[in-house]
Amino acid sequence: MTADAAAQLSPQEFIDRHPMSRRQWRIVVLGLLMMIADGLDTTIVSFVYPRIEDDWGTDLRTVTVVVTLGVIAMISGGVAAGPLADRYGRKGVTVAGTAAFGLGTAGMALAPGIAVFGALRIVACLGLGAVLPTVMAFVADWTPAARRGQMVALSFAGVTGGTTVGGILASALVPAFGWRTLLVVCGLVPLLMIPAVLRNVPESAGVLAARGRPVEEVRQALTVVADDEDLARVHVTRAHTDKTAAQRHERTAPRLILSREFVATTLLLWLCFFLAQGVVFLLLSYLPLLAERMGLTAAQAAVSVAAFGWGGLVGQLSVSFALKRFDRFWVLAGLWVMSALGLGAAAAWATQFVALLLAAFALGLCLPAAISVLQAIAAVAYPPAARATGMSWANSVGKMGPLASGLLGGLMVDAGWTLSTVLLVLAVPVTGGLAATLTLQARTRRHQPAAPHPRPQSDAQVGPPAEPRPVPALTAEQQ
Repeated sequence: MTADAAAQLSPQEFIDRHPMSRRQWRIVVLGLLMMIADGLDTTIVSFVYPRIEDDWGTDLRTVTVVVTLGVIAMISGGVAAGPLADRYGRKGVTVAGTAAFGLGTAGMALAPGIAVFGALRIVACLGLGAVLPTVMAFVADWTPAARRGQMVALSFAGVTGGTTVGGILASALVPAFGWRTLLVVCGLVPLLMIPAVLRNVPESAGVLAARGRPVEEVRQALTVVADDEDLARVHVTRAHTDKTAAQRHERTAPRLILSREFVATTLLLWLCFFLAQGVVFLLLSYLPLLAERMGLTAAQAAVSVAAFGWGGLVGQLSVSFALKRFDRFWVLAGLWVMSALGLGAAAAWATQFVALLLAAFALGLCLPAAISVLQAIAAVAYPPAARATGMSWANSVGKMGPLASGLLGGLMVDAGWTLSTVLLVLAVPVTGGLAATLTLQARTRRHQPAAPHPRPQSDAQVGPPAEPRPVPALTAEQQ
């Protein structure tokens, strides 16, 4: 590489040309831990609501209102956080969101009644909605293109890990110390992570460059990747030499992801997120009730849900490594296909406990893993300057899936549908997810340049061929 060519490296290209440093690995691990805290906080309230019904005499309708307002707050937090993170930086939004859901959750332990409890839950959910997409964005920002999808999926697996840990903590703390102790513990966990974020996660170099920050500030952030000698190769500018890229920098992130060149990609991603999260929620919410109607015991139904959860943890961890070797769209398509087959098998043997247990574990392997792959796809679907908005809005639309599936599931249960019938019906949205994925993959291929697809660099390689310039609907990171 000539000195002139090296001098033209953008911050993102500079990151993509280097192997993962120790500091970058710390950022990924910190992202994983924060997602564990996210999953933990999201889960433990389901163990608290039955207790406050007993302690305060709160009726089920009031609890339902609090739960619904919490989901709406989570969606609102995600919608607002993405554009703020792209405009002002990931770090500040992440810290603010973490403080909100940590203090809100811990404060719920001191609530004297359901009104204060509900208000604090809304604050916590606003923070929760903001943290997930911004954490995924800064993990994506600080990992090279060849490892980006893998690292994002690995970090996102922490959500399922947190869900599992939340169940264990609730079973240990609530009987012995009460539900207030559980809230205090789970609220302190994210607060203790804030110093680690402030110390180890610099602001995204791409965001700093897009905001026109001084060159030395951008290069200082890039010390995460390499030493000062290598940093002399970085060329920082707010606009690229081509007109299309220059126009992108002039647009806000929301306008960019909904622009003509990205809107089809955005809508397809939103559909996939909506369907995947809706199917998972319906299974977790109604599997115990429907299984008991089929003749299984409450204990057997609970074990089936646990098998789904453990399958989800194994599947999400496994798929993060598959993404390093295989095309992300084919991985996602395979997971949709296996999910449809698993739903068919579960419907056929729903009355047999062992068969249902195996089918639940298999569905856990596939459906939560599909959501992880969607996180990885969203992380590379947009330019760095719009990444947080793209990811946060996709996740926010995904959270509307549980709202819709909760309503539809209730209608199916009230109509007397059997577990087998419900499982077969769920194959319809899974098939829709497969169709959307294949459409998205075809769109990707149409917009790829004719040049041969470069082989992914390993951590031992430092100087792969130069990254091609962005093309409509996809960025150079996807090449």
